[in-house]
Amino acid sequence: MKGIKKLLAAGLAGLLLTMPVGAEETTWEEIPNANIPAAVIQKEVAEAEGMQVALSLPVKSAILIDQNTGTVRYEMNADEKLPPASITKIMSLLLFMEALDSGKIALTDTVTCSEAAAGFGGSQIWLKPGEEMTVDDLLKAVAVQSANDATVCLAEYVAGSEEAFVQLMNQKAAELGMENTHFACCAGLDNEGHYSTARDIALMSRALLQHPKITDYTTIWMDTLRNGATSLVNTNRLVRFYQGATGLKTGTTNGAGCCLSASASRDGLGLIAVVLGAGNSNDRFAAARALLDWGYANLAAVNITPPELEPLAVTHGTEPLVELTAIPPAGGVVIPKGQREAMTQTVNLAESLEAPIAAGTEAGTVTVTVEGQTVASYPVVTAAAVERMTFGRAFQRLGQGLLAMG
Repeated sequence: MKGIKKLLAAGLAGLLLTMPVGAEETTWEEIPNANIPAAVIQKEVAEAEGMQVALSLPVKSAILIDQNTGTVRYEMNADEKLPPASITKIMSLLLFMEALDSGKIALTDTVTCSEAAAGFGGSQIWLKPGEEMTVDDLLKAVAVQSANDATVCLAEYVAGSEEAFVQLMNQKAAELGMENTHFACCAGLDNEGHYSTARDIALMSRALLQHPKITDYTTIWMDTLRNGATSLVNTNRLVRFYQGATGLKTGTTNGAGCCLSASASRDGLGLIAVVLGAGNSNDRFAAARALLDWGYANLAAVNITPPELEPLAVTHGTEPLVELTAIPPAGGVVIPKGQREAMTQTVNLAESLEAPIAAGTEAGTVTVTVEGQTVASYPVVTAAAVERMTFGRAFQRLGQGLLAMG
């Protein structure tokens, strides 16, 4: 454990040495491609039980998780309830994608804008009452331009009204385990009953990214609508400037400050950084990039080759043994960078299983460790079914045996 902490601390120290100061004073016009200020971030290293590292970020709340496993890699005030601004639209987009996957709506559907959607205010593409636009174009407007009118338009199309759609949002939040979130609108306007946390936003961000189609929209830097008459520029500048960026959503209101859920993927490792309550736009992007940079400097995704497994004993079954299959994580496991050779796998199995046994019955787990620290575990299941031995089956087998002998 100490070895891992020292490795992470060393990686952070090297990262900090290259970071510019005064990032909050930098304007975007001054930033060349791929050189967003790495962070307003300071190193605080304390000697306790090994090296401990803390990041000092110019935001009220922050969290970094790996998309592969959902494991929290860094957090700061991650459960503080704060206004989420337009990061709210991550949940709206998640419900839109589910509606697409279920066939309830289609990208080619034409949606008519209502009076309510047209008059919603805030960031918009200036939809007019009665104007028609495809689901595909509306999704683009939501993901790229953070358009409130397009969001409400789609919400009404999916649920019949914005109010009904908000109920679906809160139901989905409960399903995802978002314990400190309550939505009052689908677009993210400031409201006393509208709040979330960095941890909850990371949960819904990971859920949204499980729909691969969404990155077709969240990675767009510039595009147009209305046959080129309306220009779109992504509010998330990391999409252009950060290597491997996959999204995800910005948010800015007077009550929330500047917020961002930033996602990226490199070499099979997906990361999600959520920052809330920055004082200005540069700070939110700098803080998010700092978290992502730290993650990619210190973590790596590796594929798992399961260990060979012996058959497991079966009691009271028509077969004495059952073959086993290990199911490693599809995205591999995430370990400290450079520690591949230190990774070990330990098989923990039941002594036996009692029939009847269905195929896919869990029989144990494989635990993955690095220097004694558990980094992942995955199930071991039965590869086939085994029926219970009954008097009738036993008599039948005896008869078959006698016939074979004759």
